Amino acid sequence: MDTTQTPSSRYHAPTVAERTDPAERQQHGDMSHIPGWGADLDRAMRPAVPMERTPPRLDNVHWDSPAHQQPRVEVLHSIERPGLTPVFGTSAPPSGLSGRLRHMAYRWSENDLRHWMTLLLADRINVGEGLIDDLAHGHVPNVLAEMGARAEWKHNRAGFVRKALVFSALVAATAYLLRERRD
Repeated sequence: MDTTQTPSSRYHAPTVAERTDPAERQQHGDMSHIPGWGADLDRAMRPAVPMERTPPRLDNVHWDSPAHQQPRVEVLHSIERPGLTPVFGTSAPPSGLSGRLRHMAYRWSENDLRHWMTLLLADRINVGEGLIDDLAHGHVPNVLAEMGARAEWKHNRAGFVRKALVFSALVAATAYLLRERRD
């Protein structure tokens, strides 16, 4: 007996690549019969290799900053930022009670919860101010349509009925309390 051979080296099991039966190859983990399998193993097999390139570093990119927009109305900005950004929106300048709340909110840092909660409150008040403004200009808003009542009725009928009942109960309770106060 040859002393250089061990009992396990006398038998040569075929490697996965040497197997010819696809079912046997698949059983042992070889998926090379699938087009594109293992594309991540060899860089030349990647479909995007000809187009892959390292993006340029920011210090190599030269671009001109856009011309600074001149504010025609008051624009609020974060206290973390020393000035206005080059371009900003001016379609809804702060006005009324919601504007005063926005002024107050921008006194605080953006990482302060008071900043965001005050802005949320200002948004809700702004909705009410918009309704009052519409009524003042003779336009009666269709609140149900604007709130999506038709879609709610079509897609969430139970939720619509529940909301209608809660609203009706609130109106009835308010009417009752006002009548009691008069008497």
